[in-house]
Amino acid sequence: MSKTKERIRESGLRYKQSLGQNFLYDENLLAALAESASLNPEEDVLEIGPGCGSLTKHLCGAARNVLAVELDERLIPLLTAFMAEQKNLTVVQGDIMALDLEELTKDLSSPFAVAANIPYYITTPLIQRLLSSGLNISRLALMVQKEVAEKILSSPGDEGWGPLAIRCQYLCEPYLAMDVPAACFTPPPKVDSAFVVMPVRKEPAVKVRSEEMFFRVAAAAFALRRKTMANNLCATFRASREQALGWMKKAGLDEKIRGERLTLEELGRLADVICDEGDCSA
Repeated sequence: MSKTKERIRESGLRYKQSLGQNFLYDENLLAALAESASLNPEEDVLEIGPGCGSLTKHLCGAARNVLAVELDERLIPLLTAFMAEQKNLTVVQGDIMALDLEELTKDLSSPFAVAANIPYYITTPLIQRLLSSGLNISRLALMVQKEVAEKILSSPGDEGWGPLAIRCQYLCEPYLAMDVPAACFTPPPKVDSAFVVMPVRKEPAVKVRSEEMFFRVAAAAFALRRKTMANNLCATFRASREQALGWMKKAGLDEKIRGERLTLEELGRLADVICDEGDCSA
């Protein structure tokens, strides 16, 4: 039995299903995860959901400083006791979805990395929050549900292609670091997981006049998956069919194409055409 797992058992702490608590204890796996995050020894790391420090220990060995944010206040004593000898760790108790991210990370290096083994139910909103925060993040290294990883890495026309994949691939260059079976966790979740690393691009994947319009058009593409993009434009922008088809033609798109088949470049061209027609925030 790992020392971390033994400490939790001795503490009498019970895992909270409501917080999505599933911990890793295999030291070889934890070391491999930290290595796959490709951390720079001169940069800092924001760790979200450190639990009792199993991965934190390896992050502290790979990075300059680690700022660990843990929601469950019951775990703070275990975490601080286990990591007492680590001088490059700061622990904050709080909800990462409610904390002021700019204030929280003000003392971290710029850029800094993010590492997280987080409850699956906040994965998508957390990724969206981090990528839209305006913070200088070098990469995200995230343990996510395997299905979410497949969505992030999907391509136009795939079942998983959608707003999450578009945002991640527009701003990052995501890749699969490794699959992590459910049996590796305690308690084991009902689904397998995957560790995804997303280096943040220096420039977005496509150049657009308005990111706000780009993401609005991307959202429109999936508003009604069984409808054509032209129909979705009519619904989202309250445009006439003639106007929507005009936008499609100017963007060089087939008027019958469905939104789920559009690439980043095609979505960008369409967003620019709509901008050219008037207010970019229309």
